[in-house]
Amino acid sequence: MSHTLCDRRVLITGASGFMGSWLTKYLLEQGAIVTTILADWNPNSYFVHSGVIYQVKNIVGSIEDYSLLEKVISDHNINTVFHLAAISVEGLAFEKPRQAFEINIRGTYNILEACRVHSDLVQRVVVASSDKAYGDSPILPYTEDLPTVGKNPYDVSKSCGDMIARSYHNSYGLPVVIGRFGNIYGGGDLNLNRLIPNTIRCLLQNQPPIIRVPIQGSFMRDFLYVQDAVNAYIAMFEGLENPKVHGEAFNFAMGGSWKVLEIVQKIQHLMNREDIEPVVIPQSHGEILHQHVSIEKAQKILGWTPRYSFNEGLRETIEWYTEFLGSPSVANGQNSLVAPPFSSAPELNNQISG
Repeated sequence: MSHTLCDRRVLITGASGFMGSWLTKYLLEQGAIVTTILADWNPNSYFVHSGVIYQVKNIVGSIEDYSLLEKVISDHNINTVFHLAAISVEGLAFEKPRQAFEINIRGTYNILEACRVHSDLVQRVVVASSDKAYGDSPILPYTEDLPTVGKNPYDVSKSCGDMIARSYHNSYGLPVVIGRFGNIYGGGDLNLNRLIPNTIRCLLQNQPPIIRVPIQGSFMRDFLYVQDAVNAYIAMFEGLENPKVHGEAFNFAMGGSWKVLEIVQKIQHLMNREDIEPVVIPQSHGEILHQHVSIEKAQKILGWTPRYSFNEGLRETIEWYTEFLGSPSVANGQNSLVAPPFSSAPELNNQISG
């Protein structure tokens, strides 16, 4: 058990999401006292299935509600904040840019302002960001000193969030650190349209995986297994003991890059389903072609390094989805990605308050 986390009064936003579920579970295992702010939840999520939802103090609300954030920090004597809540699906951000900006930008400055106002309580703030904050930089691998110049709605929202976090440190001395993550994968990601879970699902159902590729060139991506991502968040939290880490950004990924087809072939090999031919669909717009981050800064300053190889992470991910997609509720088509309202779960009424 971590002595630095034991009895810490932690607020985590985005706790019911893919990454947030795993991080919240770890914080509880280390003895932290965790409060969450939830706008919604999914009954099939890892947050529910792991039992995490029953072990934390859940507050119904949105990070767009500044008064609520300030009240939660004050009422629960929060001393540590992990800010993960965001619209994290690029396609959704493109379709609903106003919603993406409200949640990803407004939500970020709301939580940072609430932390500033209660700086007598809040000692450490960890903000989740993305390698998308760099935009379509021609310089590879991305290093933390590159400008954050996103162009499409999702990328811009992450660029802005980063700059806002740094401004709160530079202007007010807020002890904040920013994590820029590559593509996080692992069990519990219910966005089954993403490359890795979609490929696994297709192969389990004896269907060809669908690969979307640009008309010219190929997509190159950097990945990180969810357990390594949890360790990255903890490394940032612990790193904030050093004032030199305050206001800094760190990249986290495996430190390599893979073509989309290579990833699909890896999964096929691990699942012994090389007999199924993928379907390749060209697309003419949208995503950045090549993304690859340097992780040297995190290794040098935080002492963090990924522990899982790509194959190891994929094996555990395949095992998780094999069990999940074979469960009765999912097999019967009850794996809706749209979360029901809290009122549909009376068994949680004694757990949730405003």
